[in-house]
Amino acid sequence: MRILITGGTGFIGKRIARHLLDAGTFQLEGEAPREIGKIILFDAFPGEDVPSDARIEVRIGDIDDRETVAEITRDVDLVWHLAAVVSSAAEADFDLGMQVNLYGLLNLLEALRERNTRTRLVYASGFAVFGGELPPVVTDATAPTPKSSYGMQKAVGELLVADYSRRGFIDGRTLRLPTITVRPGKPNKAASTFVSSIIREPLNGQRAVCPVKPDTVVYISSPRRALDAMLRAMHLADATIGAERTLPLPGLAVSVAGMVESLARAGGVAATGLIDWVPDAQVQRIVESWPTHVEAARASALGFHADPDFDAIVKAHIEDEAVPVARTVDPRGVSA
Repeated sequence: MRILITGGTGFIGKRIARHLLDAGTFQLEGEAPREIGKIILFDAFPGEDVPSDARIEVRIGDIDDRETVAEITRDVDLVWHLAAVVSSAAEADFDLGMQVNLYGLLNLLEALRERNTRTRLVYASGFAVFGGELPPVVTDATAPTPKSSYGMQKAVGELLVADYSRRGFIDGRTLRLPTITVRPGKPNKAASTFVSSIIREPLNGQRAVCPVKPDTVVYISSPRRALDAMLRAMHLADATIGAERTLPLPGLAVSVAGMVESLARAGGVAATGLIDWVPDAQVQRIVESWPTHVEAARASALGFHADPDFDAIVKAHIEDEAVPVARTVDPRGVSA
């Protein structure tokens, strides 16, 4: 089995790759497990801590480059499309956002269409496809109303994946992901980057900036749940997914103040003093435009799950990233 992961040197792409390498096989619903032969990690940047394995091939290039994309899609069986310019960056540079988030996706879809093999593809979207006046609870039937360029690009991407699937060019499925936290690494240009940094940095004894008000609510999911969702979406058969190709995923609605309370329980009250509250009106506007409460009925029925609570997300981050604080803080959240 040959696999392509665009945005493959990013943190979710690397998690998918490591899981597949460790498993050695991948099973599609209704089929026997198949051996992993090659995993192509395609990205604009080489990244860090990329898995070292003879089955891994790292390719650096631009997703809107037709020749390169035609080459990397040759003979692939499965594609996870994660490559994207993040929210604030897409808002700051309209041309770059369009080039990667929209034209890059279209380039990939056309390359797969030319292969005429109905390749299975998982496309990563998000709840930035919503904005403005929203119902108290967003459901599977709520129409996208993006109020950012990034949200518009993702919404158009969802429609493209759905129509290319309807026409039989690909077997696509879109995951509408909650904001993923706690992400490893460093802050990036995403409007939501603070959701990770206000936990990650203080747990490592470093200062972090929070640009939004404490009562701001964010709809979130952990990296563990994101990985599970990516694998499950690829596993499920065409008939199981059905005609509707976009799956809003279950998540948690948590206030920033609630996140800080979890930080105190995990890293001690002193850790919360490492957060600098620096209001940013643009970030506040973008984050407030996203849904905070979602009823993901279809995804739940298909076996996708939310995290139990934010404490569990912080605990998972400490375990997965081997954060030293896990050895110096007792279960009551009091520094040892």
